[in-house]
Amino acid sequence: MMSQPARLRRPAHTAGRRRAPAVPARSTPRHSMSRGTTEVDFVKLSPTCNTTLLVTSRHPARHYRAIAEKLLRAEHVHAEQVGFILPVESPEAQARLHMAGDEFCANATMALAALHAATHGLDGPVELRLEASGAADLLDCRVERRDSGYSCQLASPLPIRIDPYPFPGAPSGAAMVRYADAVHLVIECSGHNSVLREHAEQVATQLGISEGVSVVGVMLYDPVRGELAPLVNVPALGSLVWEGSCGSGTASLGAYLAAKAQAPVRAAVRQPGGTMHVHADYGSGKVTGLRVTGQVAIVAEGTAYIHD
Repeated sequence: MMSQPARLRRPAHTAGRRRAPAVPARSTPRHSMSRGTTEVDFVKLSPTCNTTLLVTSRHPARHYRAIAEKLLRAEHVHAEQVGFILPVESPEAQARLHMAGDEFCANATMALAALHAATHGLDGPVELRLEASGAADLLDCRVERRDSGYSCQLASPLPIRIDPYPFPGAPSGAAMVRYADAVHLVIECSGHNSVLREHAEQVATQLGISEGVSVVGVMLYDPVRGELAPLVNVPALGSLVWEGSCGSGTASLGAYLAAKAQAPVRAAVRQPGGTMHVHADYGSGKVTGLRVTGQVAIVAEGTAYIHD
């Protein structure tokens, strides 16, 4: 059954100007649902074409993965990832996000920031503080309204360390960028043919088993073209996706390039869904700051039905 559209609303002070939709109040669906059906309110966003579903209704945490597995399917709402919006825990935070696989996702966090700005009628530029799964500290995000959506710059968590990593077919270099609950393997290559992509999928699957982390990324980076092909494995969901873009992977690429150059780096990174920007600060022999910038559009919202 197709999702029932929800009624959109706009803040009262926006007359005469189009504004992104805000999260609607809970309403009763027109259809009579059978027993065993879970109604899930959602907003679908596109942070640099990394399609993201943010669930706005409340559900037990033990159901997150089952809900996400259904929503992600092509025959259902369909997206690349799912997160759940929750009440904030810190008095300093404006919004809180928990991903279905317990992972940290930079693009989904920027999507949360854009949705919060839309809901509260904030044109910006405005600084938000956000809570996100997989991130130990509050994250700062600068949000500004644009004609087609929102521009978001997120201060991303810093890696614990960056280790060289042997990878056949990467003569220019490869390294493992390690976080507390994530690893991103950055591989420099000249293009990415089907053989390299298949090898990347095998490595991503193996790392998902051996590393014991919430998310594994394999980032194929062509330094000549400035192009990134991001592959993301969320082991808890059995999800292995070549994404339209990856904000966390873009941050990891920036950290890798700064560590390699032993200097600050600013880079525009072209990805299948569009271009993201990364600023990596470097000093005293380590990466000291990471900021990623992407564009977020709100594309749909409504109620989905999960049938047992």
